[in-house]
Amino acid sequence: MKDFFRKFARHTSTAVGSPYAFVVACLGVILWGASGPLFNFSDTWQLVINTTTTIATFLVVFMIQNTQNRDSKALHLKLDELIHAVKGARNKMVDLEDLPDEELARLEGEFKRLRKDPDALSGAPQ
Repeated sequence: MKDFFRKFARHTSTAVGSPYAFVVACLGVILWGASGPLFNFSDTWQLVINTTTTIATFLVVFMIQNTQNRDSKALHLKLDELIHAVKGARNKMVDLEDLPDEELARLEGEFKRLRKDPDALSGAPQ
C-alpha cells in the first residue's frame, strides 16, 4: 500500500504541477462560469464549484505533502553523505533539521560571517 501511494502521489504531484493541469482547471472554471446563465446563477450552481475545488484541494494537499516529505528526506540524506565524505567537513552539520531554531540561527550567522570573511571559520572544530 505504501509503495502504491508513493508512486501515485509522485505521478499526481507531477501531473497537477504541469501546465496542462492549469489549462484544464482554467477551462473548467470558464465552463462553469459560462453555464451560470443556464442555471440562473443558482445556489446549487455555486455549490458545484465550491465543493469540487474543496475536495480536489483537500486530496491533492496530502499527495503533494507526501512527495515533498520524501524529496526533503532524500535531499537531507544526500547532503549528509556529502558532509560525511568531505574531509574536514564538520560532522555536526549532519541532521541540522533536528536542531532548535536558536542553534540554526547561530549557525546561519556563522555562515554569514564566513561569506564576508572566508578565513573566519578556518579554526572551527571538526
